[in-house]
Amino acid sequence: MADNNKLKIGITHGDINGIGYEVIMKALEDEAILELCTPVVYGSAKIAAFYRKALELPTLPLNQVQQASEARDGHYNIINVVGEDTKVEPGQPTRTAGEAAMAALERAVADLKSGQIDVLVTAPINKHEMQSDTFHFPGHTEYLESSLGEPGEKALMVMCSEAPVLRVALLTTHTPIARVAQTVTAEAVTEKIKALDASLRRDFGVVRPRIAVLALNPHAGDQGLLGSEEQTAIIPAIEAVRKERIEAFGPYAADGFFGNGLFSRFDGVLAMYHDQGLAPFKTIAMNRGVNLTAGLPYVRTSPDHGTAYDIAGRGTASPESMREAIYRAIDTYRCRASYDEAHANPLRKQYVEKNKKDNVVLDLTRTDDK
Repeated sequence: MADNNKLKIGITHGDINGIGYEVIMKALEDEAILELCTPVVYGSAKIAAFYRKALELPTLPLNQVQQASEARDGHYNIINVVGEDTKVEPGQPTRTAGEAAMAALERAVADLKSGQIDVLVTAPINKHEMQSDTFHFPGHTEYLESSLGEPGEKALMVMCSEAPVLRVALLTTHTPIARVAQTVTAEAVTEKIKALDASLRRDFGVVRPRIAVLALNPHAGDQGLLGSEEQTAIIPAIEAVRKERIEAFGPYAADGFFGNGLFSRFDGVLAMYHDQGLAPFKTIAMNRGVNLTAGLPYVRTSPDHGTAYDIAGRGTASPESMREAIYRAIDTYRCRASYDEAHANPLRKQYVEKNKKDNVVLDLTRTDDK
């Protein structure tokens, strides 16, 4: 991190045929961003100029650099990661766009690992068009877990917003529905509750998180009538973590939980599968929602929307989610730094006993005779 306390924010351009460039450039128009960080876009100055002209966006001066270490504070910096002849086709999924997205992601991840940037913000990608020998993952989360995680570390997808405050984590991310039930085990649920608890403390600064755990089956299984996973996996997991002083509650039927606003009473929610958590989250916080990858040594965020091919090139995309992703990355980095500093050198426990007769406090940790 730079001496002036400004973070270097690496921003990948995502799918060049989607709304990535539009939301990036619109988000960076917020002058407060330059006061908080030094943006480094991994993409193409030529493609950025194409979209600026096509969408009639205000001029955003981009300082072209070869390395992130050359990025200038107080400027919008860009590293060209694709060739000048890269073809742009707004609204169309193409292999060329997938390759361009991969080039940006690989370069940004390498710079993140080497310390040239402090955090990573990714614009949306088309996962299908990116499939290759180097990218054989169902999404960013799994790729980053493989690329950035230490052995044994697991990434946790957390969808979050601040207005309203809502944080939804997923037991399974991009798992087909047909395979979800078999992944709902007591061990897996326990692991994810603990991971969410750790993220709420370190990434969001929540001192004693309250976590709601959603059921898998309708009506929370109705005591086994509509499914047994609640009885065999979810409830045992909740009971196990509560013995470790983690405040987890549930399982709650997802429809009523979100429908009656019960989510507002909790600091975090663990959903069993992708759409169970993301459908209500995006309904409640779509424009300001952020995807945070927790559980890894590095901070990564992204907007909570996709490539939006249907509106690509029309100039109507909202930059709010991208802007919030940048702010969330900064906040999470600072939260982690504060948390790590506070927990780096814990004080040795002091056992004291008050002498009722002479009102003297005795330090029972002393080993001398004084």
